[in-house]
Amino acid sequence: MKLGLLGGTFNPVHMGHLILAQDALERFGLDRVLLIPCAQPPHKQAPRLAAAAERLAMLRLAVAGDPRFEVSAVELERGAPSYAVDTVRPLRAEQPERRLFFIIGTDALLELHQWHAIGELLELCEFSTMLRPGFPVEFLGAERLNLPAPWPERLLHNLFTGHAVDISATDIRQRLAEGRSIRYLVPPAVGQYIFEQGLYRGQ
Repeated sequence: MKLGLLGGTFNPVHMGHLILAQDALERFGLDRVLLIPCAQPPHKQAPRLAAAAERLAMLRLAVAGDPRFEVSAVELERGAPSYAVDTVRPLRAEQPERRLFFIIGTDALLELHQWHAIGELLELCEFSTMLRPGFPVEFLGAERLNLPAPWPERLLHNLFTGHAVDISATDIRQRLAEGRSIRYLVPPAVGQYIFEQGLYRGQ
């Protein structure tokens, strides 16, 4: 079995997240993708987050009825900081024969050397990196990853091109704060939830 892992703040979840998950699933022949909202990202300063229960509810609404996607609250239940290695360890222990694919973008790939216990994490799972605009393949030489062999070669082998969807949670929150529409940027059920709960107003 091949399981994809897609982490993030999902503040809020949007169509770009779901398209990325689907692109990775199809490119690597994954059986499922597990979407994992973090309590607090350890590698960067996050904006004010919606409550954990709200972000979890939006994710579940976003993937409802799609058996390819599943939502895990493991990092929210564990609390901050959300280190990927702490999430992957038990998944590997549960089914040692299962292949785990951690889905990231090229910006995260260039920062992997700074991740907590990255040496252990690279042993536990594979990384699938979607190429993003502004990061051409020729820019991603092995020397830029700042990791010892054989990891740069293995990481660069799992680059893939997905749909270039320029949607960001930052823009969505800004639009909401300004009273503008987010239709077509988030799944309809997520948009309805945000409206009903009055999320991201006046930020």
